[in-house]
Amino acid sequence: MATPQSLIYSVKAYNLSHSSENKIHDDTVAQKLGFTGGLVPGVEVFAYASHVPLEHWGRAFLERGRMVGRFAKPVYDGRTAIVTGDKNGSQIDLKVESEGVLCATGAATLPEHPPEPPPLSNFPPAIPPAERPSADDTSLAAGRYLASAEVQFDEQASTGYLRDVREMSTIYREEGLAHPGYLLRLCNRVLVDNVVLAPWIHTGSDVQFHGLARIGDRLVARAHIVANYERKGHRFVDLDCLILANGERPIAHVRHTAIYRLRHLAN
Repeated sequence: MATPQSLIYSVKAYNLSHSSENKIHDDTVAQKLGFTGGLVPGVEVFAYASHVPLEHWGRAFLERGRMVGRFAKPVYDGRTAIVTGDKNGSQIDLKVESEGVLCATGAATLPEHPPEPPPLSNFPPAIPPAERPSADDTSLAAGRYLASAEVQFDEQASTGYLRDVREMSTIYREEGLAHPGYLLRLCNRVLVDNVVLAPWIHTGSDVQFHGLARIGDRLVARAHIVANYERKGHRFVDLDCLILANGERPIAHVRHTAIYRLRHLAN
């Protein structure tokens, strides 16, 4: 396979959440908040970046790799995102640039012996509320348990997602595997299924893979809130998420961070 030093992956970004409940992806709302247009979701920027370690390590990366992504500046719909991977010892340092702007940074590793997944008892089942409360310090208090609604990962979902993220690797289609970006969207869904949010921004994720999700699996993210805090006028929430296949098999353990209240909307 190509070495990370020579591997540059270019993709035309697509905002597949234009019509989502999160209006940070809507051009009009995002422009009122000072952005050029609707933001391409951070989970999709993560998806673009994941192509580089996959090309280097192959399926092993999806089985036991670890990848961290931090999103600093927006990637916009229709613009070119360029992912670069550089070898740094046993680690691949990642960056995503668009129109000369550094939009995201990260790193990927491939543990020889991945850590054991956390016990399921740390992530008890929870039922999303019938009437979601507004996102605030109480509804997103540290220690609260959350869960998303289960989703069926089928061929239609797989084909649609691979099309939307312009994924060039053939392994997902050939082996019927779930893309890392698709899995990470479940962590966003934990928030959406449990609270009503104003425009919000996913700012980073630390993902340890524990297995492969395949077409036919029912997927769910269970989570508890680790922290709720303020930084530079924004309100952040950190989630500890475990993504499961068929209610019992760990697929990925994720530390997921989002700004749930922008300082622009504090009052």
